Amino acid sequence: MPQTSITARCWTLGALFILMTLPALAEVRNVRIDAPASTVAGRAMEVSFIANTEAGQGERVGFLHAELSSDGGKTWTPLCYLEDVGAEIIRVCTVKAGSAGTTLRLRVRVAFRGGLAGDVDYSGAAIRWKDTWENWSQPPAMFAVVAVRKD
Repeated sequence: MPQTSITARCWTLGALFILMTLPALAEVRNVRIDAPASTVAGRAMEVSFIANTEAGQGERVGFLHAELSSDGGKTWTPLCYLEDVGAEIIRVCTVKAGSAGTTLRLRVRVAFRGGLAGDVDYSGAAIRWKDTWENWSQPPAMFAVVAVRKD
């Protein structure tokens, strides 16, 4: 078989592969925690939990759960538990910093639902409800730490 024919077939197969993967590449899911790196002891601060999907085909933020710990992650206090909020959510919460020298730990987990991919995390992987979801593994969870300083 002539060399040009093999080269042409490789290019054709490569082009087909790219076209087949474009929809997967276009599916963008985001989860983010916006919080300061540090804050002053006793001061109230705002933190934002943001999630969105551009996957289309009915996919939405099915669950968004956010929690706060002021004891190094030993115990967690719920900040918000939202369900079926649409393709995008920005939830702003006000939290009060503890004493100087401590840290505030924030965590959020998001399940995207209703689209062709089924129940997925922000990376597009299937949610494992009794594993990564239940245990706050990453993904579907994201974490942030805020240092509490004296002044």
